[in-house]
Amino acid sequence: MTQTDTRVGSAAAGPAPGPARPFWTSRRRDQIAGYLFIAPQMLGSVVFVILPLILVLWYSLHEWNVLAGTFEFVGGDNYQALADDPNLGSVLRATGLFSVGLVVLNLGLALLLAVLLNQKLRGTIVFRTLFFSPVVVSLVAWTIVWGFLLQDNGGINGLLDTLGVDGPNWLRGESTAMVSVIVVQVFKNVGLNMVLFLAALQGVPGELYEAAEVDGASRMRQFWRITAPLISPTILLTSIITVVGSLQVFAQISVLTQGGPGTSTTVLVYYLYQQAFQFHHFGYGATLSIVLFAIVLALTVLQWQMRKRWVFHES
Repeated sequence: MTQTDTRVGSAAAGPAPGPARPFWTSRRRDQIAGYLFIAPQMLGSVVFVILPLILVLWYSLHEWNVLAGTFEFVGGDNYQALADDPNLGSVLRATGLFSVGLVVLNLGLALLLAVLLNQKLRGTIVFRTLFFSPVVVSLVAWTIVWGFLLQDNGGINGLLDTLGVDGPNWLRGESTAMVSVIVVQVFKNVGLNMVLFLAALQGVPGELYEAAEVDGASRMRQFWRITAPLISPTILLTSIITVVGSLQVFAQISVLTQGGPGTSTTVLVYYLYQQAFQFHHFGYGATLSIVLFAIVLALTVLQWQMRKRWVFHES
């Protein structure tokens, strides 16, 4: 074989294999570190969110009698009982009334307080602290105090009596019980949304208001044309938080009205508690949990999809 043939054969065989790449590269170390950082969150999501959802769905297909120690598969019987439940309509109406009242009053009052406290006036820090302080107070303690104030002979009616007004029995009247629970909840959590709105308002550039004043825009027009669009992402955030929170209310109902009078304040979470832990219908309680999850999921997705129409910077 000639020298040329030798070179051609060597070229056809290809280059000699280089040294093997090490397994423990910097990229692989970064990947493993990233997985370790998210592992606690993922583990918590699996244990406290995904697994309970699967178990609730499984329990809704069974009838579990803790006292008798039985656990029987009933298929869709619990869902049929849900469709035939005569109280479900009033429970859903009470839930919707509470949620709408709470969301409207909470967001409206929080935004009004934030606008007022955003002014450069003396003493605003004190008022910010006063309005936010109920947020850090124990929920049960707050509700118990308001329960005493709203009694027939409580502090609210005592104050009205000094003004010559005969106050109603706030927590026992069908027309006043729901309003009382909503007001108590609004006063408890309005400070949180107020702080969020206040932070958003302080991020609005002052030059925009100066330019609007030069153009002769009124304060109301400045609010709707400048303030509202720029703080719309915060409005979306607070609305989602408030809607989800309104559908999960329990302690206030349990302490103040126990769902009464009648079923006028029996919201879905409290009705779920009654069925599962008072009447020991755990399978039916799990079915109500599925309904609550579906409502929360649907409303959250609806709000998230609607953001494209009114949230600033969203396409």
